[in-house]
Amino acid sequence: MDLIEVMRSQPANRFYKPDPVPQEVFYKAMDSARFGPQGGNRQPVRFLIVTDPDKRAQLAEWYMQPWSVYYEQASAAGEALEAESGDAKATKAVMSKASIVAANDFAENLASHPAIIVACAELEETHPTDTDLGRLSIVGGASVYPIVQNLCLALRNEGVATTLTTLLCLFEPQVKELLGIPEQYATAAHIVAGYPAKPFPTKLTRHPVEEIAFMDSFDNPLTA
Repeated sequence: MDLIEVMRSQPANRFYKPDPVPQEVFYKAMDSARFGPQGGNRQPVRFLIVTDPDKRAQLAEWYMQPWSVYYEQASAAGEALEAESGDAKATKAVMSKASIVAANDFAENLASHPAIIVACAELEETHPTDTDLGRLSIVGGASVYPIVQNLCLALRNEGVATTLTTLLCLFEPQVKELLGIPEQYATAAHIVAGYPAKPFPTKLTRHPVEEIAFMDSFDNPLTA
């Protein structure tokens, strides 16, 4: 596939076919993803592909605990927005409600999705440079998430859909025990992977370039 087409049609997929993804497809995607940028080429990321039904069921049980709380709050917010007047607000409410319903279907069926990939990172090899700024440190993720996104793109190239989630990171000790993950690794994300039950979208909704990129200062949007 064309690189730009892959980048523009790789959504968080909510519905999957039950068909398993062949091991050779995962291998091919991993073989490409591993070239993602990582600070100092220290390569701290490891991937664990979970296909065992019992282990997926346990992961799904943990996932539903924080998700059910979020779903209740999001549903209430969506209903409040839907009650407000105005065509734009009504349209936004309908889109939000549909998205929430789809995400809830995804969560309720997590155990039946073909594979859950656990992205792990050896924290001592990430070397963040922003730990003394008095805010949440995010720089260490620069050695983790580029290769995670590479994997999602590489799988998309193979016709495999993905959804990246971090909710299960709340259960890191339990997940590590369940899956035998070595102590030095942290769980950075979980990626559901499988063949999509619906066609990949041809258009995703994102902010325009002028709202996310600027030249020299934030009051000078980047234009064509």
